[in-house]
Amino acid sequence: MKKEKIIIGRNEIVSFPDLGIEGIAAKIDTGAYSTAIHAHKFWTTVEDEVETLYFQLLDPTRQNFLNRIYKTQSFYRKKVRSSNGRLEERFIIKTPLLLGGKIRTTYLGLTNRSKMKYSVLVGRKVLANGFIVDVSKSNLTLSSK
Repeated sequence: MKKEKIIIGRNEIVSFPDLGIEGIAAKIDTGAYSTAIHAHKFWTTVEDEVETLYFQLLDPTRQNFLNRIYKTQSFYRKKVRSSNGRLEERFIIKTPLLLGGKIRTTYLGLTNRSKMKYSVLVGRKVLANGFIVDVSKSNLTLSSK
């Protein structure tokens, strides 16, 4: 028996429970492969031959900014082609994403999205199993929290 797919709109409210980010507006983009979030700052240090990634998420000029520095040793770098066609290296972390009442594990790219309307972009890798996008609608999953 196939699982029923959830219909979502072109933008939805999502949460990243492990990052303490609840109810943030996201652009749903079937043209993008991966999921990305605005990182205000990110840097690495090496101590005892172990590289640690530090990062600050969201834009300090926007209402949803959390003045918090995250730290992880579980990350990797990946070359990603951005929407403007440029190849850029991004830090990628693995984290749960809540969308439409479903939790999905996603690989989240940290990038500068300060010029974008949405701080979060959800790509088709997350959407592939369990979601159908109706681009004529927005925020269809607000009632399914």
